[in-house]
Amino acid sequence: MSDFDAVVIGAGNAGLTAATSLQLAGLRTLLVERHHLPGGCATSFRRGRFEFEVALHQLSGVGAEGQPFTLRGLFDRLGVTDKLEFVEEPDLYRAVVPGRFDVTLPADWQGTSDALEAAFPGNRDRIERFLRLIRDVTFWQIAARRGMPPEQVDPVLFRYGLRPVRDVLDEHFDDPGLKSVLGTYWTYLGQPPARLAFQDLALTLYAYLEFKPWHLMGGSQALSTAILDSFLAAGGRAHFNTTVEAILTEGGRASGVRLDDGQEITAGDVVSNAALPLTYAMLGPDAVPAAVRTDLATRRVGVSGVVLHMGVAATPAELGLTTSTTFVHTDEDDERTFAAARSLEPARGICVTSYDVAPIGFAPSGATHLSLMTLQYGDHWAALPPADYARTKFAYADTLLELVEAVAPGIRDAVEEVDVATPLTMARYLGHPGGAIYGYDQDRTEGWLFRNSERESHVPGLHLAGSWAGMGGFQPTLEAGARVARRLLRARAAA
Repeated sequence: MSDFDAVVIGAGNAGLTAATSLQLAGLRTLLVERHHLPGGCATSFRRGRFEFEVALHQLSGVGAEGQPFTLRGLFDRLGVTDKLEFVEEPDLYRAVVPGRFDVTLPADWQGTSDALEAAFPGNRDRIERFLRLIRDVTFWQIAARRGMPPEQVDPVLFRYGLRPVRDVLDEHFDDPGLKSVLGTYWTYLGQPPARLAFQDLALTLYAYLEFKPWHLMGGSQALSTAILDSFLAAGGRAHFNTTVEAILTEGGRASGVRLDDGQEITAGDVVSNAALPLTYAMLGPDAVPAAVRTDLATRRVGVSGVVLHMGVAATPAELGLTTSTTFVHTDEDDERTFAAARSLEPARGICVTSYDVAPIGFAPSGATHLSLMTLQYGDHWAALPPADYARTKFAYADTLLELVEAVAPGIRDAVEEVDVATPLTMARYLGHPGGAIYGYDQDRTEGWLFRNSERESHVPGLHLAGSWAGMGGFQPTLEAGARVARRLLRARAAA
Protein backbone atom coordinates (compact mmCIF):
# COMPACT_ATOMS: atom_id res chain seq x y z
CA MET A 1 0.00 0.00 0.00
CA SER A 2 1.28 3.48 -0.87
CA ASP A 3 2.02 6.02 1.83
CA PHE A 4 -0.57 8.31 0.20
CA ASP A 5 -3.08 8.07 -2.62
CA ALA A 6 -1.79 11.36 -4.03
CA VAL A 7 1.06 13.79 -3.50
CA VAL A 8 0.61 17.42 -4.63
CA ILE A 9 3.76 19.46 -5.29
CA GLY A 10 3.34 23.17 -4.58
CA ALA A 11 0.71 25.03 -2.55
CA GLY A 12 -0.05 27.74 -5.10
CA ASN A 13 -3.59 28.26 -6.39
CA ALA A 14 -3.79 25.09 -8.47
CA GLY A 15 -1.96 22.97 -5.92
CA LEU A 16 -4.32 24.06 -3.14
CA THR A 17 -7.52 23.42 -5.09
CA ALA A 18 -6.21 20.09 -6.42
CA ALA A 19 -5.11 18.82 -3.01
CA THR A 20 -8.32 19.90 -1.27
CA SER A 21 -10.55 18.46 -4.00
CA LEU A 22 -8.73 15.12 -3.78
CA GLN A 23 -8.81 14.98 0.02
CA LEU A 24 -12.50 15.89 0.16
CA ALA A 25 -13.17 13.08 -2.34
CA GLY A 26 -11.59 10.59 0.06
CA LEU A 27 -8.04 10.28 -1.28
CA ARG A 28 -5.26 10.35 1.31
CA THR A 29 -3.36 13.38 0.06
CA LEU A 30 -0.03 14.96 0.97
CA LEU A 31 0.67 18.60 0.02
CA VAL A 32 4.35 19.61 -0.17
CA GLU A 33 5.42 23.28 -0.24
CA ARG A 34 8.95 24.67 -0.12
CA HIS A 35 7.87 27.91 1.60
CA HIS A 36 6.58 28.33 5.12
CA LEU A 37 3.05 29.35 4.12
CA PRO A 38 0.57 28.54 1.35
CA GLY A 39 -0.34 30.63 -1.67
CA GLY A 40 2.59 31.08 -4.03
CA CYS A 41 1.54 34.34 -5.73
CA ALA A 42 -1.61 34.36 -3.61
CA THR A 43 -0.07 35.72 -0.45
CA SER A 44 0.88 38.93 1.37
CA PHE A 45 3.67 40.37 3.52
CA ARG A 46 4.13 43.21 6.01
CA ARG A 47 6.26 46.34 6.01
CA GLY A 48 5.80 48.81 8.86
CA ARG A 49 2.13 49.76 9.27
CA PHE A 50 1.12 48.10 6.01
CA GLU A 51 0.36 44.63 4.73
CA PHE A 52 1.00 44.24 1.00
CA GLU A 53 -0.91 42.06 -1.46
CA VAL A 54 1.67 40.27 -3.61
CA ALA A 55 -0.11 39.67 -6.91
CA LEU A 56 -3.91 39.78 -6.96
CA HIS A 57 -4.98 42.84 -8.96
CA GLN A 58 -8.56 41.83 -9.73
CA LEU A 59 -10.23 38.47 -9.12
CA SER A 60 -12.48 37.51 -12.02
CA GLY A 61 -15.24 34.93 -12.06
CA VAL A 62 -16.63 35.43 -8.54
CA GLY A 63 -20.03 36.66 -9.71
CA ALA A 64 -23.10 37.37 -7.63
CA GLU A 65 -24.67 34.87 -5.25
CA GLY A 66 -26.79 32.46 -7.26
CA GLN A 67 -25.14 33.36 -10.57
CA PRO A 68 -24.15 30.13 -12.36
CA PHE A 69 -20.69 29.20 -13.68
CA THR A 70 -18.78 31.24 -11.09
CA LEU A 71 -15.93 30.66 -8.66
CA ARG A 72 -18.50 30.65 -5.86
CA GLY A 73 -19.44 27.12 -6.88
CA LEU A 74 -15.82 26.01 -6.56
CA PHE A 75 -15.46 27.78 -3.21
CA ASP A 76 -18.66 26.05 -2.02
CA ARG A 77 -17.28 22.63 -3.01
CA LEU A 78 -14.02 23.39 -1.20
CA GLY A 79 -15.92 24.48 1.90
CA VAL A 80 -14.44 27.99 2.07
CA THR A 81 -17.21 30.36 0.94
CA ASP A 82 -18.31 31.25 4.46
CA LYS A 83 -14.68 32.02 5.39
CA LEU A 84 -14.26 34.65 2.66
CA GLU A 85 -15.51 38.23 2.41
CA PHE A 86 -15.64 39.51 -1.15
CA VAL A 87 -15.21 43.19 -2.05
CA GLU A 88 -16.80 44.14 -5.39
CA GLU A 89 -15.21 46.79 -7.59
CA PRO A 90 -17.72 49.00 -9.45
CA ASP A 91 -15.32 49.66 -12.35
CA LEU A 92 -13.25 47.54 -14.69
CA TYR A 93 -10.46 50.06 -14.91
CA ARG A 94 -9.42 53.61 -15.64
CA ALA A 95 -7.26 53.91 -18.76
CA VAL A 96 -5.03 56.98 -19.07
CA VAL A 97 -2.68 58.29 -21.74
CA PRO A 98 -1.77 61.78 -20.44
CA GLY A 99 -2.92 64.48 -22.82
CA ARG A 100 -4.82 61.98 -24.97
CA PHE A 101 -7.58 60.33 -22.92
CA ASP A 102 -8.67 59.48 -19.37
CA VAL A 103 -11.53 56.99 -19.48
CA THR A 104 -13.12 54.89 -16.71
CA LEU A 105 -15.08 51.80 -17.77
CA PRO A 106 -17.81 50.66 -15.37
CA ALA A 107 -18.05 46.89 -14.71
CA ASP A 108 -21.26 46.76 -16.70
CA TRP A 109 -22.02 46.13 -20.37
CA GLN A 110 -24.22 49.17 -20.86
CA GLY A 111 -22.08 51.37 -18.63
CA THR A 112 -18.97 50.48 -20.64
CA SER A 113 -20.78 51.28 -23.88
CA ASP A 114 -21.96 54.63 -22.51
CA ALA A 115 -18.50 55.57 -21.17
CA LEU A 116 -16.79 54.76 -24.47
CA GLU A 117 -19.35 56.70 -26.49
CA ALA A 118 -18.94 59.70 -24.17
CA ALA A 119 -15.16 59.62 -24.56
CA PHE A 120 -15.15 58.85 -28.30
CA PRO A 121 -18.43 60.24 -29.71
CA GLY A 122 -19.96 58.79 -32.86
CA ASN A 123 -18.91 55.18 -32.22
CA ARG A 124 -21.99 53.81 -30.45
CA ASP A 125 -22.96 51.29 -33.13
CA ARG A 126 -19.38 50.06 -33.51
CA ILE A 127 -18.98 49.71 -29.75
CA GLU A 128 -22.22 47.74 -29.41
CA ARG A 129 -21.18 45.44 -32.28
CA PHE A 130 -17.78 44.85 -30.67
CA LEU A 131 -19.32 44.02 -27.28
CA ARG A 132 -21.72 41.57 -28.94
CA LEU A 133 -18.74 39.95 -30.63
CA ILE A 134 -17.05 39.50 -27.23
CA ARG A 135 -20.12 37.70 -25.92
CA ASP A 136 -20.51 35.53 -29.02
CA VAL A 137 -16.87 34.47 -29.29
CA THR A 138 -16.73 33.67 -25.58
CA PHE A 139 -19.94 31.63 -25.68
CA TRP A 140 -18.81 29.49 -28.59
CA GLN A 141 -15.27 29.17 -27.27
CA ILE A 142 -16.61 27.70 -24.04
CA ALA A 143 -18.90 25.39 -26.00
CA ALA A 144 -15.97 24.17 -28.10
CA ARG A 145 -13.79 23.62 -25.04
CA ARG A 146 -16.54 21.51 -23.52
CA GLY A 147 -16.52 19.19 -26.51
CA MET A 148 -19.17 20.54 -28.87
CA PRO A 149 -18.55 19.05 -32.35
CA PRO A 150 -16.97 21.61 -34.73
CA GLU A 151 -19.88 21.47 -37.16
CA GLN A 152 -22.20 22.69 -34.41
CA VAL A 153 -19.99 25.62 -33.38
CA ASP A 154 -20.99 28.99 -34.81
CA PRO A 155 -18.52 30.13 -37.51
CA VAL A 156 -17.98 33.38 -35.58
CA LEU A 157 -15.45 31.52 -33.41
CA PHE A 158 -13.48 30.31 -36.44
CA ARG A 159 -13.56 33.76 -38.05
CA TYR A 160 -12.40 35.69 -35.01
CA GLY A 161 -11.07 33.40 -32.27
CA LEU A 162 -7.43 33.16 -33.34
CA ARG A 163 -7.13 36.50 -35.08
CA PRO A 164 -4.84 38.99 -33.34
CA VAL A 165 -6.65 41.45 -31.12
CA ARG A 166 -5.09 44.27 -33.11
CA ASP A 167 -6.70 43.06 -36.35
CA VAL A 168 -10.15 42.78 -34.79
CA LEU A 169 -9.90 46.24 -33.21
CA ASP A 170 -8.78 47.70 -36.55
CA GLU A 171 -11.78 46.09 -38.25
CA HIS A 172 -14.20 47.73 -35.82
CA PHE A 173 -12.67 51.14 -35.05
CA ASP A 174 -10.66 53.98 -36.52
CA ASP A 175 -9.81 55.97 -33.38
CA PRO A 176 -6.49 54.77 -31.89
CA GLY A 177 -7.55 55.95 -28.44
CA LEU A 178 -10.72 53.87 -28.48
CA LYS A 179 -8.75 50.82 -29.62
CA SER A 180 -6.20 51.40 -26.88
CA VAL A 181 -8.85 51.62 -24.16
CA LEU A 182 -10.61 48.43 -25.29
CA GLY A 183 -7.34 46.51 -25.54
CA THR A 184 -6.04 47.60 -22.14
CA TYR A 185 -6.36 44.18 -20.47
CA TRP A 186 -3.60 42.83 -22.73
CA THR A 187 -1.17 43.45 -19.88
CA TYR A 188 -3.07 40.89 -17.76
CA LEU A 189 -2.37 38.32 -20.48
CA GLY A 190 1.28 39.18 -21.09
CA GLN A 191 1.08 39.64 -24.86
CA PRO A 192 0.42 42.79 -26.91
CA PRO A 193 -2.66 43.12 -29.14
CA ALA A 194 -0.67 42.28 -32.28
CA ARG A 195 0.14 38.82 -30.89
CA LEU A 196 -2.72 38.08 -28.52
CA ALA A 197 -5.54 35.84 -29.74
CA PHE A 198 -8.84 37.69 -29.76
CA GLN A 199 -10.59 34.82 -27.99
CA ASP A 200 -8.30 35.33 -24.98
CA LEU A 201 -9.05 39.04 -24.65
CA ALA A 202 -12.76 38.34 -25.27
CA LEU A 203 -12.81 35.77 -22.48
CA THR A 204 -11.06 38.17 -20.09
CA LEU A 205 -13.37 41.11 -20.83
CA TYR A 206 -16.41 38.85 -20.60
CA ALA A 207 -15.30 37.47 -17.23
CA TYR A 208 -14.98 40.94 -15.72
CA LEU A 209 -18.04 42.49 -17.35
CA GLU A 210 -20.37 39.57 -16.66
CA PHE A 211 -19.03 38.45 -13.27
CA LYS A 212 -17.42 41.73 -12.11
CA PRO A 213 -13.94 42.34 -10.68
CA TRP A 214 -13.45 41.57 -6.99
CA HIS A 215 -10.97 41.75 -4.14
CA LEU A 216 -10.90 39.82 -0.88
CA MET A 217 -10.83 41.16 2.64
CA GLY A 218 -7.45 40.08 3.94
CA GLY A 219 -6.13 39.77 0.41
CA SER A 220 -5.36 36.61 -1.51
CA GLN A 221 -3.63 35.19 1.58
CA ALA A 222 -7.07 34.89 3.18
CA LEU A 223 -8.15 32.67 0.28
CA SER A 224 -5.00 30.52 0.39
CA THR A 225 -5.30 30.06 4.15
CA ALA A 226 -9.00 29.18 3.92
CA ILE A 227 -8.39 26.49 1.30
CA LEU A 228 -5.46 25.04 3.29
CA ASP A 229 -7.61 24.96 6.44
CA SER A 230 -10.31 23.06 4.56
CA PHE A 231 -7.70 20.58 3.30
CA LEU A 232 -6.32 19.99 6.79
CA ALA A 233 -9.79 19.75 8.36
CA ALA A 234 -10.62 16.98 5.87
CA GLY A 235 -7.60 15.00 7.07
CA GLY A 236 -5.01 16.11 4.53
CA ARG A 237 -1.33 16.24 5.45
CA ALA A 238 0.95 19.17 4.57
CA HIS A 239 4.73 19.56 4.70
CA PHE A 240 5.98 23.17 4.56
CA ASN A 241 9.61 24.31 4.33
CA THR A 242 10.07 21.13 2.31
CA THR A 243 11.33 20.74 -1.25
CA VAL A 244 10.57 17.86 -3.60
CA GLU A 245 13.89 16.86 -5.11
CA ALA A 246 12.66 14.05 -7.36
CA ILE A 247 9.50 12.51 -8.74
CA LEU A 248 9.88 8.75 -8.42
CA THR A 249 8.81 6.37 -11.18
CA GLU A 250 8.24 2.65 -11.35
CA GLY A 251 7.57 0.85 -14.59
CA GLY A 252 7.28 4.17 -16.42
CA ARG A 253 4.62 5.47 -14.02
CA ALA A 254 4.96 8.20 -11.37
CA SER A 255 5.01 6.42 -8.03
CA GLY A 256 5.88 9.08 -5.46
CA VAL A 257 8.42 11.72 -4.51
CA ARG A 258 11.76 12.10 -2.77
CA LEU A 259 12.03 15.05 -0.37
CA ASP A 260 15.05 17.21 0.38
CA ASP A 261 15.79 15.25 3.56
CA GLY A 262 16.09 12.06 1.52
CA GLN A 263 12.71 10.65 2.60
CA GLU A 264 10.88 8.78 -0.16
CA ILE A 265 7.08 8.88 -0.13
CA THR A 266 5.06 6.56 -2.33
CA ALA A 267 1.76 7.59 -3.92
CA GLY A 268 -0.62 6.33 -6.56
CA ASP A 269 -0.65 9.71 -8.31
CA VAL A 270 1.49 12.85 -8.29
CA VAL A 271 0.11 16.32 -9.11
CA SER A 272 2.65 19.03 -9.88
CA ASN A 273 1.90 22.73 -9.52
CA ALA A 274 5.57 23.50 -10.22
CA ALA A 275 6.83 25.01 -13.49
CA LEU A 276 6.92 22.44 -16.29
CA PRO A 277 10.72 22.62 -16.78
CA LEU A 278 11.21 22.01 -13.06
CA THR A 279 8.61 19.25 -12.96
CA TYR A 280 10.27 17.27 -15.74
CA ALA A 281 13.72 17.96 -14.28
CA MET A 282 12.50 16.20 -11.11
CA LEU A 283 11.83 13.09 -13.19
CA GLY A 284 15.36 12.83 -14.44
CA PRO A 285 16.34 12.68 -18.13
CA ASP A 286 15.73 8.96 -18.58
CA ALA A 287 12.10 9.23 -17.46
CA VAL A 288 11.14 12.19 -19.67
CA PRO A 289 9.46 11.02 -22.88
CA ALA A 290 10.87 12.26 -26.19
CA ALA A 291 7.51 13.91 -26.99
CA VAL A 292 7.86 16.07 -23.87
CA ARG A 293 11.43 17.13 -24.70
CA THR A 294 10.32 18.09 -28.21
CA ASP A 295 7.33 20.04 -26.88
CA LEU A 296 9.31 21.98 -24.28
CA ALA A 297 11.93 22.92 -26.84
CA THR A 298 9.29 24.79 -28.87
CA ARG A 299 7.99 26.90 -25.98
CA ARG A 300 9.21 30.26 -24.71
CA VAL A 301 9.45 31.29 -21.08
CA GLY A 302 6.94 34.06 -20.51
CA VAL A 303 7.07 37.56 -19.17
CA SER A 304 7.75 38.55 -15.58
CA GLY A 305 7.39 41.99 -14.02
CA VAL A 306 8.67 44.75 -11.78
CA VAL A 307 6.35 45.64 -8.90
CA LEU A 308 6.46 48.49 -6.42
CA HIS A 309 4.53 47.65 -3.24
CA MET A 310 3.84 51.01 -1.62
CA GLY A 311 2.42 52.24 1.64
CA VAL A 312 1.33 55.85 1.20
CA ALA A 313 0.34 58.28 3.96
CA ALA A 314 -2.65 59.67 2.06
CA THR A 315 -6.10 58.46 1.06
CA PRO A 316 -6.92 57.43 -2.52
CA ALA A 317 -9.06 60.57 -2.88
CA GLU A 318 -6.19 62.77 -1.70
CA LEU A 319 -3.91 61.09 -4.25
CA GLY A 320 -6.43 61.51 -7.09
CA LEU A 321 -7.10 57.78 -7.48
CA THR A 322 -10.75 57.20 -8.34
CA THR A 323 -10.74 53.51 -9.24
CA SER A 324 -9.17 50.39 -7.76
CA THR A 325 -7.42 49.65 -11.06
CA THR A 326 -5.77 52.27 -13.27
CA PHE A 327 -3.63 51.68 -16.35
CA VAL A 328 -1.29 54.50 -17.33
CA HIS A 329 0.62 54.43 -20.64
CA THR A 330 2.89 57.01 -22.23
CA ASP A 331 1.10 56.61 -25.57
CA GLU A 332 -1.04 54.21 -27.63
CA ASP A 333 1.90 52.25 -29.11
CA ASP A 334 1.35 48.91 -27.38
CA GLU A 335 3.98 47.17 -29.50
CA ARG A 336 6.66 49.59 -28.38
CA THR A 337 5.49 49.30 -24.78
CA PHE A 338 5.75 45.53 -24.95
CA ALA A 339 9.16 45.71 -26.62
CA ALA A 340 10.37 47.79 -23.68
CA ALA A 341 9.76 44.74 -21.47
CA ARG A 342 12.92 43.27 -23.00
CA SER A 343 15.10 46.21 -22.00
CA LEU A 344 15.82 48.51 -19.10
CA GLU A 345 14.53 51.60 -20.84
CA PRO A 346 12.06 53.58 -18.70
CA ALA A 347 8.72 51.89 -18.09
CA ARG A 348 6.11 52.90 -20.69
CA GLY A 349 3.05 51.41 -19.06
CA ILE A 350 1.94 50.50 -15.55
CA CYS A 351 -1.01 48.93 -13.77
CA VAL A 352 -1.81 50.89 -10.61
CA THR A 353 -3.83 48.98 -8.03
CA SER A 354 -5.26 50.84 -5.05
CA TYR A 355 -6.53 48.41 -2.45
CA ASP A 356 -8.24 51.19 -0.51
CA VAL A 357 -10.72 52.66 -2.98
CA ALA A 358 -12.70 49.62 -1.83
CA PRO A 359 -10.61 48.73 1.27
CA ILE A 360 -9.42 45.17 1.91
CA GLY A 361 -8.06 45.96 5.38
CA PHE A 362 -4.33 46.23 4.70
CA ALA A 363 -3.72 49.97 5.23
CA PRO A 364 -4.21 52.07 8.39
CA SER A 365 -6.90 54.74 8.47
CA GLY A 366 -6.01 57.71 6.29
CA ALA A 367 -3.39 55.74 4.33
CA THR A 368 -3.30 53.73 1.09
CA HIS A 369 -1.83 50.43 0.02
CA LEU A 370 -0.72 50.65 -3.63
CA SER A 371 0.85 48.36 -6.19
CA LEU A 372 2.59 49.64 -9.34
CA MET A 373 3.35 46.89 -11.84
CA THR A 374 4.91 46.76 -15.30
CA LEU A 375 5.83 43.80 -17.49
CA GLN A 376 9.49 42.84 -17.77
CA TYR A 377 11.24 39.75 -19.09
CA GLY A 378 13.85 38.27 -16.81
CA ASP A 379 16.83 37.62 -19.08
CA HIS A 380 18.36 41.10 -18.99
CA TRP A 381 17.89 41.25 -15.22
CA ALA A 382 19.66 37.94 -14.82
CA ALA A 383 22.55 39.29 -16.91
CA LEU A 384 23.16 42.23 -14.55
CA PRO A 385 26.41 42.13 -12.54
CA PRO A 386 25.45 41.63 -8.87
CA ALA A 387 27.17 44.90 -7.97
CA ASP A 388 24.82 46.79 -10.31
CA TYR A 389 21.56 45.11 -9.30
CA ALA A 390 20.39 47.36 -6.45
CA ARG A 391 21.23 50.58 -8.28
CA THR A 392 19.49 49.35 -11.45
CA LYS A 393 16.44 48.14 -9.54
CA PHE A 394 15.80 51.44 -7.81
CA ALA A 395 16.57 53.51 -10.90
CA TYR A 396 14.05 51.48 -12.88
CA ALA A 397 11.50 51.70 -10.05
CA ASP A 398 11.77 55.47 -10.24
CA THR A 399 10.44 55.36 -13.82
CA LEU A 400 7.27 53.69 -12.52
CA LEU A 401 6.85 56.53 -10.04
CA GLU A 402 7.18 59.03 -12.87
CA LEU A 403 4.28 57.36 -14.67
CA VAL A 404 2.00 57.18 -11.64
CA GLU A 405 2.44 60.90 -11.03
CA ALA A 406 0.26 61.47 -14.10
CA VAL A 407 -2.75 60.33 -12.03
CA ALA A 408 -1.41 60.91 -8.51
CA PRO A 409 0.68 64.11 -8.56
CA GLY A 410 2.87 64.58 -5.52
CA ILE A 411 2.70 60.93 -4.52
CA ARG A 412 6.45 60.77 -3.84
CA ASP A 413 6.07 63.11 -0.88
CA ALA A 414 3.55 60.77 0.75
CA VAL A 415 5.41 57.45 0.32
CA GLU A 416 5.99 55.83 3.73
CA GLU A 417 6.96 52.25 2.82
CA VAL A 418 8.15 50.77 -0.46
CA ASP A 419 9.37 47.35 -1.52
CA VAL A 420 10.57 46.63 -5.05
CA ALA A 421 10.28 43.21 -6.70
CA THR A 422 11.99 42.37 -10.02
CA PRO A 423 11.99 39.26 -12.21
CA LEU A 424 14.85 37.97 -10.04
CA THR A 425 12.58 38.31 -6.99
CA MET A 426 9.85 36.35 -8.79
CA ALA A 427 12.31 33.65 -9.86
CA ARG A 428 13.66 33.26 -6.33
CA TYR A 429 10.27 33.25 -4.61
CA LEU A 430 8.20 31.27 -7.12
CA GLY A 431 10.95 29.01 -8.44
CA HIS A 432 9.87 29.91 -11.97
CA PRO A 433 12.44 30.16 -14.78
CA GLY A 434 12.84 33.81 -15.74
CA GLY A 435 10.53 34.77 -12.90
CA ALA A 436 7.67 34.16 -15.35
CA ILE A 437 4.31 35.11 -13.84
CA TYR A 438 2.06 33.53 -16.50
CA GLY A 439 4.15 30.46 -17.31
CA TYR A 440 5.04 30.27 -20.98
CA ASP A 441 4.46 33.19 -23.35
CA GLN A 442 0.69 33.27 -23.80
CA ASP A 443 0.64 33.80 -27.55
CA ARG A 444 -1.76 32.05 -29.92
CA THR A 445 0.32 28.86 -30.10
CA GLU A 446 -0.02 28.40 -26.32
CA GLY A 447 -3.82 28.32 -26.38
CA TRP A 448 -6.03 25.33 -25.65
CA LEU A 449 -6.33 24.49 -29.36
CA PHE A 450 -2.60 23.80 -29.72
CA ARG A 451 -1.30 22.83 -26.28
CA ASN A 452 -2.92 20.83 -23.53
CA SER A 453 -0.23 20.03 -21.00
CA GLU A 454 -2.82 20.00 -18.23
CA ARG A 455 -4.67 17.10 -19.86
CA GLU A 456 -1.63 15.02 -20.85
CA SER A 457 1.77 14.83 -19.11
CA HIS A 458 2.90 11.80 -21.20
CA VAL A 459 3.89 10.14 -17.90
CA PRO A 460 1.17 7.93 -16.37
CA GLY A 461 0.35 8.95 -12.83
CA LEU A 462 1.81 12.46 -13.25
CA HIS A 463 -0.71 15.28 -13.52
CA LEU A 464 0.11 18.90 -14.37
CA ALA A 465 -1.75 21.89 -12.95
CA GLY A 466 -1.19 25.64 -12.92
CA SER A 467 -0.15 28.44 -15.23
CA TRP A 468 2.68 26.47 -16.90
CA ALA A 469 0.22 23.80 -18.03
CA GLY A 470 -2.54 26.17 -19.14
CA MET A 471 -3.71 29.77 -18.87
CA GLY A 472 -2.18 32.02 -16.22
CA GLY A 473 -3.99 34.21 -13.72
CA PHE A 474 -5.92 33.62 -10.50
CA GLN A 475 -9.27 32.32 -11.76
CA PRO A 476 -7.73 29.99 -14.39
CA THR A 477 -5.28 28.41 -11.94
CA LEU A 478 -7.84 28.02 -9.14
CA GLU A 479 -10.13 26.26 -11.59
CA ALA A 480 -7.30 24.22 -13.12
CA GLY A 481 -6.38 22.49 -9.87
CA ALA A 482 -9.96 21.37 -9.26
CA ARG A 483 -10.31 20.29 -12.90
CA VAL A 484 -7.15 18.16 -12.76
CA ALA A 485 -8.41 16.57 -9.54
CA ARG A 486 -11.71 15.65 -11.24
CA ARG A 487 -9.87 14.00 -14.13
CA LEU A 488 -7.66 12.07 -11.73
CA LEU A 489 -10.68 10.87 -9.76
CA ARG A 490 -12.52 9.79 -12.93
CA ALA A 491 -9.47 7.84 -14.09
CA ARG A 492 -9.23 6.07 -10.74
CA ALA A 493 -12.95 5.23 -10.81
CA ALA A 494 -12.61 3.77 -14.32
CA ALA A 495 -9.53 1.68 -13.47
